[in-house]
Amino acid sequence: MSKVSVLVVDDAPFIRDLVKKGLRNAFPGIALEDAVNGRKAQLLLSKEVFDLVLCDWEMPEMSGLELLTWCRQQESLKGMPFIMVTSRGDKENVIQAIQAGVSDFIGKPFTNEQLLTKVKKALHKVGKLEALMSSAPARANAAFANDSLGALTGNRPEVVSATPPVSTPAQPAIKPAAQSAPSKEPTGRGQGQLRLSSGTQQCVIKALTLKEASLVVRRGETLPQILDSAVLDLEQGENAEVARLNGYLHAIAAFEQKPDSDWLQLTFRFVDQDTQKLDYLSRLIARGTALKHFVPGA
Repeated sequence: MSKVSVLVVDDAPFIRDLVKKGLRNAFPGIALEDAVNGRKAQLLLSKEVFDLVLCDWEMPEMSGLELLTWCRQQESLKGMPFIMVTSRGDKENVIQAIQAGVSDFIGKPFTNEQLLTKVKKALHKVGKLEALMSSAPARANAAFANDSLGALTGNRPEVVSATPPVSTPAQPAIKPAAQSAPSKEPTGRGQGQLRLSSGTQQCVIKALTLKEASLVVRRGETLPQILDSAVLDLEQGENAEVARLNGYLHAIAAFEQKPDSDWLQLTFRFVDQDTQKLDYLSRLIARGTALKHFVPGA
């Protein structure tokens, strides 16, 4: 029987699988359960004993904040570590969660290293870290170097170190006399902000559906990877409502048909199952011309 048990709560299967894969690779002896929303998690917590809960904030039926509030009202769950895994980093939301008794936060998108660091910190506070580490072989320490792609691919070196899907071909020995014309700024239905574990990039929304968004971003020194988890921030309408859409990069290609293209076209696949978010997304699609530039903290 495992010495440490963790409950993963998220309405997105991709995120649940990402978290479980990362924990299982680092600590093979760990016991893992998952739930699709706060209500399902509440039932599990009423029947089983868990040493830690990793929970999303925005979910249908019962949110992460509502689950946290309920947990702190139960005598047996008052001291249980509860980590919120969320794209909500606003000061007001952080204060709400702290007042409700949250133990820590993991911001979306996150790397596997960030996940493992937070889990170890939380379990250390309740004296469970030694039990967790004793279940992991020495090679588990290598898991801290893995990113989200490594967690999903079982840390196979040939996959993790593969050449990125989009790369600049080697320059010819003799450069052509005429140089390519400078790239033009792409245009689309609106602008947003794409948050990757490697950093934040402004993006242009070329197309938007209930399943995915076609985005264009400026090419940087570090290329995004297929299966990287990310958060797309959009602002809509006069009330400046912000939609934080969780997902992953499904496809990456050069935006222009030339090797030195300054822009990349990304297919961002949504993973949220929250009906409120889907309704919000429907309104964004219907009011595509109302999409505005998102300014963090505005």
